[in-house]
Amino acid sequence: MANKDSLIEQFKEKSSLIGVIGLGYVGLPLLLRLADVGFRAVGFDIDQSKVDSLNNGETYIEHISSDIIKKYSGDFFEATSDFSRVTEVDALLLCVPTPLNAYREPDMSYITSTLEAIVPYLRPGQMISLESTTYPGTTEEEIVARIEAEGLTVGEDIYVVYSPEREDPANPVFALADIPKVLGGATAACVEVGQALYEKIINQVVLVSSLKTAEMSKLLENIHRAVNIGLVNEMKILCDRMGIDVFEVIKAASTKPFGFVPYYPGPGLGGHCIPIDPFYLTWKAREYGLHTRFIELAGEINNAMPTYVVNKVSDALNDRRQSLKGSNILVLGIAYKKNVDDMRESPAVTIIEMLHSKGAEVAYSDPHVPIFPQLRGHEYFNLQSIDLTPESLAAYDCVLITTDHARFDYDLIQQYGQLIVDTRGVYQGSHSNLVKA
Repeated sequence: MANKDSLIEQFKEKSSLIGVIGLGYVGLPLLLRLADVGFRAVGFDIDQSKVDSLNNGETYIEHISSDIIKKYSGDFFEATSDFSRVTEVDALLLCVPTPLNAYREPDMSYITSTLEAIVPYLRPGQMISLESTTYPGTTEEEIVARIEAEGLTVGEDIYVVYSPEREDPANPVFALADIPKVLGGATAACVEVGQALYEKIINQVVLVSSLKTAEMSKLLENIHRAVNIGLVNEMKILCDRMGIDVFEVIKAASTKPFGFVPYYPGPGLGGHCIPIDPFYLTWKAREYGLHTRFIELAGEINNAMPTYVVNKVSDALNDRRQSLKGSNILVLGIAYKKNVDDMRESPAVTIIEMLHSKGAEVAYSDPHVPIFPQLRGHEYFNLQSIDLTPESLAAYDCVLITTDHARFDYDLIQQYGQLIVDTRGVYQGSHSNLVKA
């Protein structure tokens, strides 16, 4: 096993150069963590604007300040779009997207294109870690097989591990270093090398027996949440029909000190993980002749929530003798969760699109997203966030709360909004201008 012991020693002494591929919400915090603990690092990305921003000491993610970029840029890390520099690094941490295609099947194009970019520059004595969420078997089928096709032996020349990201943007309680890191390897030697690196970055490394086990553990984490959110979303619809406040129900149930974990309903699922990852497993399960009915049912419920919200808006307007078509609607919050600027898979975007298609005039306010980004499939939304004032609120037929940012003035909204549709349980009790959805 040439180079294994020397590579482990380099990791322990932090004398190695580490590469991070993909500098988004997962890769950039990891790059900064490497710099923070004393590693030298290179960040790779095909987006030249991200590369330029980092090398100029500027951030492009709201909860990561430019000050922290400036602190480490140049001395501890640099960014590049030149993948020939892969040959310089001792470890490569792959943090690329794994979305779904139009048929809700895994889209491996980011992983395969990354491999095409790096394989010509791989050399013996390197470690590769995939951090992207994916179906069990991906690391073996896509990475190990591709490397060995080039004549390199995994476990002897190149060390391959899978260690899924657990990034939670803007989480005030758990920083990257505090979240235990699951690690599986292609061989025992791979695990040994991967552990040597990650234990210098993360406070606790959790070793598992195989790559597939590590891959499945990440899916279970996210499917657990998706299924329970699907359950509570279905409960919300039932409670609405029965005239019961589901948030009051959850609050009461949460007083039980054991056996109950609260999950909260909303307008749909957002983020890169929860709306997408369950479908990676349902797709792979079909290869084994299994139909994952429970997981798919939760997906159906969660995917239907934007339609439920739009129907609630329509009904609320109808009760006021107004039509959805031609109404002016203000959507509050277009990030997928509170207090971040992350819009990946945001249900608010789907809701805006549905309202627009039904003839509503739609505007939005989000202090974290000042300009509606040019999302694929939504380029026609040429919108900017509006400021909330008594005059602006009163000008809309309906104010729809889709993301409950802390920076919104909810007293102001309640006082001046003609009609408020609340999908997040912001308001308790009943008000003449309030509809809970």
